Amino acid sequence: MRIVPAWLREFVDVAADDRQLAEALTSAGIAVESIAEESGETIYEMDLTTNRVDAMNHYGVAREASAIYDVELKKVEPTLADQAAGPSTSRPPDPQRRGSGKLADASLRMTPDVFPIVIEDAQGCPRYTARIVRKVKIGPSPELVVKRLELLGSRSINNVADATNYELNELGHPTHAFDLDLLEGGTIIVRRAQDGEFLRTLDGVGHTLTSDDLVIADAKKPVALAGVMGGFDTMITERTKNVLIESAWFDPATVRSMAKRHLMHTDASHRFERGADYGITPLACDRVAELILASAGGELEGGLIDAIARTPARVAITLRNSEVRRILGTDMAADEIERILRRLGFGVSPAATAGPTPWRGPLRSEAFFREDSPTGPGASAVAVQDAAAGTSWTVQVPTWRLDIEREIDLLEELARIYGYNKFPNTLPPFIGAVVELPDEVKNAKVRQTMLALGYNEAISITFISEQEAKTFANLPSGGGMEPLALANPLSEEAAHMRTSLLPGLLNLVSYNLNRGTTDVRLFEAGEAFHKLMFKDGSDSCEERRHLGFIATGSAQPAMVHAPAQPYTFFHMKGDIEGLLASFQSSSLSFDTLVPGYFHPGRAARAVMDGETIAVFGQLHPEQAAARKFRQDVYLAEVRLDRLYRHALREPRYQRISKFPTVERDFSFIFDDAVSFERIRSAASESAPPELKSFLPVEIYRGEKAGTGKYSALLRAEFQSQERTLRDDEVAQWSAQIIAMLESLGGVLRKQ
Repeated sequence: MRIVPAWLREFVDVAADDRQLAEALTSAGIAVESIAEESGETIYEMDLTTNRVDAMNHYGVAREASAIYDVELKKVEPTLADQAAGPSTSRPPDPQRRGSGKLADASLRMTPDVFPIVIEDAQGCPRYTARIVRKVKIGPSPELVVKRLELLGSRSINNVADATNYELNELGHPTHAFDLDLLEGGTIIVRRAQDGEFLRTLDGVGHTLTSDDLVIADAKKPVALAGVMGGFDTMITERTKNVLIESAWFDPATVRSMAKRHLMHTDASHRFERGADYGITPLACDRVAELILASAGGELEGGLIDAIARTPARVAITLRNSEVRRILGTDMAADEIERILRRLGFGVSPAATAGPTPWRGPLRSEAFFREDSPTGPGASAVAVQDAAAGTSWTVQVPTWRLDIEREIDLLEELARIYGYNKFPNTLPPFIGAVVELPDEVKNAKVRQTMLALGYNEAISITFISEQEAKTFANLPSGGGMEPLALANPLSEEAAHMRTSLLPGLLNLVSYNLNRGTTDVRLFEAGEAFHKLMFKDGSDSCEERRHLGFIATGSAQPAMVHAPAQPYTFFHMKGDIEGLLASFQSSSLSFDTLVPGYFHPGRAARAVMDGETIAVFGQLHPEQAAARKFRQDVYLAEVRLDRLYRHALREPRYQRISKFPTVERDFSFIFDDAVSFERIRSAASESAPPELKSFLPVEIYRGEKAGTGKYSALLRAEFQSQERTLRDDEVAQWSAQIIAMLESLGGVLRKQ
């Protein structure tokens, strides 16, 4: 969101310049992400956490500046008395009549012509405040209002609609203006919708409602989706003469479920979902009325209509000086603690050992306190004296801070305003010993190996789309993995738990390629998830630890004497072999049984001791085209949960033989179906201990080899640790190798 510092300074007189103020706010947790200049004004681009809805407006940020710089926060006091067409009709609600959820006259003294408000759903709407302004003239807003709305990224509509938007950015509470003459039956009813009712909202979109929707209705029809958006049929137009201003408080869970169900996210729902200020509804209503009267003329009819169906309870919190010292690690003066909390709007009074404590809370705090308190409207309990520290306080939480619930929350408020940089550097106390996780050594070895191979560690999001979850769900011999859907997903693109680490890594590669970084190597170790189904119909979630890594671009950058060497399948295979070489195994083989998201003929599966350990290769062209990759991308995924069943290989010294080696070459023609893996496996089974290596030296495919065949020059190397080998021994072993190769269908080429 955007904040205009010049607007802030109307509420708090801060001597610091705009950049100094931005730094101070950021240090206190009200982050200013960037500062810009537009139309001669400084603009803050704010990055606020979702729990700080109280700071999503200029007055809320001004309150933070007031606490940081210890200056007075000016009150917002709309002047309406001189323009009211009659005596004020509002008064504090009668505690004996609250919570009925019936006609609002249970809590109001009204003149006969006051507009009646009925709250049928007290849970969804505890409070509904309204004012009536008649004889308005719809037109453009004043220049200051238009300019400030434009600086915040909003367009001017008309003077009445702009008044509600202006107040939203100033005080932070959503309000709405109805065309009073379009409300049928002369009443407002806050109720649950009937199944099948229809409402067209201000954006022109029609919505079929259900009984789960909370609506504002007149005597005949819904006129607004409560806390989300007003209705099209009662909106302010150039024909409007009389206006009803709405300022209400709606239950956060109710608003969130409606906004999600109707796929709507508005400025109003954004605030109500996170918990708006229950106590500010009269002030917000009066401020909108003041702005309308100033720009559209007209006159007030009657006084404030304030219907209260129930009062949400807030419990007072005990703050102990001993906890301040224990948690924050420093001694803060009692006066400083009280100053900070009072500047932030908290009510602070010394805790008493017996008897009531005088209430010194902030304006409008009564709305959130329980009615049975001996210390003022709704104060909950008398704090217990902190004998250890000698000082404790009873703290009343203001209505705009729904995120403050415990003593530790108050300590966080003290720390951020006091200044984190003022706390001394100390080591936390520690009793016990470091407990090493069972696979920590193996995790460290895998990470060290990947870093040594030139990969950078990455962390990707755990949530992926349904399509990606299904595409990357299967590993050969690992069984199909049923994707696990989230009950409350953030979006369709993040609706399932990941079944593989590869989608996240592919997104990171795409991000790099789109920004001109063409040589990318990334790896990530983490959990993959899938659903387990049981015979009784129940299900559960299983986590498996995987390692994913991905590479594209150059394996060797261009140098003076050599061109760049592109990364290929064989580089990926070498990285897999280098990683698996750190673990003990009886056998390691490769085949072509791979999932469908790999390029056919350029991918392989690694099998260690008969169990699938990894799949790797080039990304399938269709997958690459869907992601708009313009260069080959190679990826691999390792089942760490299986790999870790193998012990780490221990380095062992082996003396170099002092006896010479003997080499023999064999030139054979094979069918294309005969892979070198079959040749190598057959050679290792029948070879003598003296066979040290058996590798292909040359591969030839062409007319001389024949269609569907290839010629391979294979080199065997023999060596003994105890003696020099004899020619007859080598000849015998060579004959065995020839026989083995012929058994595979190979034909010995004669020179």
